[in-house]
Order: sequence, then C-alpha cells, then structure tokens
Amino acid sequence: METKSNQFLGTERIEVLMRKYGIPCIISLLVGALYNIVDQIFIANASYLGSYGNAANTVVFPLTVIALAIAVMIGDGCCAFVSLSLGKKEIGTARRSVGNAIVLSVASGIVLCLLYLIFRDPIVTMFGGTVNEETFRYAREYFFYISLGIPFYMFGQAMNPVIRADGNPRFAMISTVLGAVINIILDPVFIFVFKWGMMGAAVATVLGQIATAVLAFLYIRRMKTIKPEKSDFTLQADIIRRTLVLGITSFLSQISLVAAMAAINNMVRKYGALDPVFGQKEYAQIPMAVVGIVMKFFQIVISIVVGLAAGCIPIAGYNMGAGLNRRVRDLFTRLLVMEGIIGAVALLIVELFPRQLIAIFGAANESVYYTDFAVRAFRIYLCMMIFACVNKACFIFLQALGKAKESAGLSMIREVVFGVGFALLLPVFFGLDGVLFSMPLSDILTFVIAVLLIRRTYTQLKAHA
Repeated sequence: METKSNQFLGTERIEVLMRKYGIPCIISLLVGALYNIVDQIFIANASYLGSYGNAANTVVFPLTVIALAIAVMIGDGCCAFVSLSLGKKEIGTARRSVGNAIVLSVASGIVLCLLYLIFRDPIVTMFGGTVNEETFRYAREYFFYISLGIPFYMFGQAMNPVIRADGNPRFAMISTVLGAVINIILDPVFIFVFKWGMMGAAVATVLGQIATAVLAFLYIRRMKTIKPEKSDFTLQADIIRRTLVLGITSFLSQISLVAAMAAINNMVRKYGALDPVFGQKEYAQIPMAVVGIVMKFFQIVISIVVGLAAGCIPIAGYNMGAGLNRRVRDLFTRLLVMEGIIGAVALLIVELFPRQLIAIFGAANESVYYTDFAVRAFRIYLCMMIFACVNKACFIFLQALGKAKESAGLSMIREVVFGVGFALLLPVFFGLDGVLFSMPLSDILTFVIAVLLIRRTYTQLKAHA
C-alpha cells in the first residue's frame, strides 16, 4: 500500500511531474535564499548601517552556507535514497533512511551551533571580516544571533527534500514560505522601528527559521508514504553511508562555494587595499559589499536552477530504480533545455539592468565608486550564466541517478580546482578585476567537462533502455 502513492512517478507524463515537483522546490529554495537577501536589502537601506552592514552580511553569508551544505547533504541524500528504494519496492530501507536523516540533522545542527559560538572571532576573521573596524563589529553581532538559529535552520532545510520524497512538495514549499514571510515582516520592524541594527536582521531571520522547523517537525510525525517507526531512528552505519554518499554532491556544491567565497572575500580585502580608490579607509568596504550583492543575485538564479533540478530527484530516482531509462533520458533532456533558458534570461537581466539591480541594495546612499564597481562586477562576474546553470543541473541530475563519483568529481573541479584556484591566481595579474573574471572562466572550463559527462550518461541510458 505504501508504494502505490508513488507509482505515478513511473507513469505520469514527464512535463507534468516536472511541474508538480519542480515548481514547489524552486519556490522553497527561492524563499530560503531570500532570508539572507532580504536582510541585506533592509540593512543596505538603513542609513545607520549602509555598506558597512552590507559588507558584514557578506562576511557571514558563507557561514550560513556551511550549515546549508550539511543540511542538504543529509536531506538530498535521503531524498535520492528513498526514491531509489521506493522504485525497487524496498519500503523498510526507505523508512530507516528517513529516521537516520532526522537524527543526523538534529545532532549536526547542535554541534555546528556550538562551534560557531565558541570560535566566533577567528571564523569572522577567516572570512574577511577585518576589512575595517565597523565591518568587523557588525559581522560579530550578526553572526552571534544567526548562530543561535543554526539548529532550526538545518533541521528545516534537511527535512524539506525528505518531505518532497514523501510525495508532498507543496507542504515543503509552504513551510519554507511561512518562515520567509515572518522574516520579511519582522526585518523592517526590527531594523527601522526598533533600531536593532544587525541584531534585528538576524533575530527576524531566526524566528522565521524556527517557524519552518516547527512545521517540518509536525509533518514528519504524520508522513503519508514513508512512516518511520521507533527502531528506524537508531543510527545504522550502512544507511548513513549510502545516504551521505548520495548527498555528497549537494554538500560539495555548497561547501566548495564557501571555499570559493572565502578566497574571494580575502582577495577582495587584499587587492582592494592596493586599489587607489578602495585603499582609502572610507571606501574599503565597498568591494566586499558589492561582491556580496552580486553573489546574492546569483544565488536567486541558482535557487531556480537547483530547485528545478532537485525537484527532478524523486522522479529520476524512482524511474532509474524501476529500470525506466527512456523516461530518465527524456527527463534529462527537458531539464538541460530549461536550465539553459533560465541562464539566458538571467544573463540578459544582469547585462541590461545592472543599475536597477544595484538600486535595490541601497545604491542611492553610496558614492559613485560603489555604483561604478557594482556595474562592472555584475557584467563581468555573471557573463557566463548559461554555462553555470547547465553545469549545476548536471551535478544534481547525476546525483539523482546514483552517479555519486561523477557528480561529486565535477562539482569539486568547478568549485575548488577552478573556483578557488582562479580566485587566488587571477588577482595576482589583474587585481580586483581578476576576482571578477574567476567566475566566468571557471564556468567555461567546467562546461567542457560537463558536456562529456552528459554524452556518456545518454549513451549509458540508451544502452540499458
């Protein structure tokens, strides 16, 4: 009886399934991304915070991504494992994966929170927080309160794909949307009315994360397709290993982004100090604030890209497990085409309307140097968005097919070898512009490798059809 509600994954039209699972997942990830972005918008438009607060937000952002990386490794790995298990009619294995994922998400959230609180100052320094005194002070304050919400944030994010695997992407979306709405409502109240500054932005975010976690907890108690029993919450090494292996690509794509952001932040701080304009104390925080804004827009686009691809994980996993390779091939084709279109639209936006994008983040309160550098950053850093979108879709789809090595390898090459390597190397020759060129160069080279893997995957699916 438990598998009947998921059998439609092997019979329903692919385009219908992509809408059913992709749209709620896109909305969930977009809303999740809006937590930090909304904070930055309100911070930037508060005259008493401005670009200092923006720079502080940029410093702390990678540290929330670390928490997200661990959460999605557990959640996406569990989602893929459950979908493959249901396709093979292995219900008990699916239940145990969910039970173990719940325990792992709770435990890892508590541990990471404690580490952040204990090592706050060294961590903030590591991610470029010492660009000037005001930025460091704001970053410490924001980071402290964000750290308190880490266990709730990680539980909500980890359970989101698990809820999708249970066949309820709409509830996963609603739980995330509720948290973001709370954050959007409370941010202006805490920042502009109460004048709580960075603390206010962080507290609004944490309260939203708590709401999402509570809804996820309530759903987990009444799952409809996969209902873990008490014994399923006992950690089992084999279940954990298989879950984390399937989720390792999601982890690497996020954690390697942190490594790239750490490199970029520090290169921006180092070479900004050598710039004739940004080497001046009153302008020192501008490059870091601007790079943070550009990354936030990129995060919005990637949330759409990853949401569409992650929504396909249950569909691909079930059909792969059931041996329906022709449907898997069709799904992959449609996904790649749609991701390319998303990248093309995003590229047009950043190339044609950079000033409008900057205005959202308080450019009216800043100097002309802020605007000029921001326009250049948008147009250079994101000029290969189409390749970036296709690359990301390839990582995730390979993960859904159980090809953990290929997926993880491609992700590592993009984010660590190219992403970190070029961020450290190019500024030596091109200064601040070198930081901006590191992104498009990484995406071009990764796309070449991705094309080879895509062709190989099509050949394998055709051979076993």
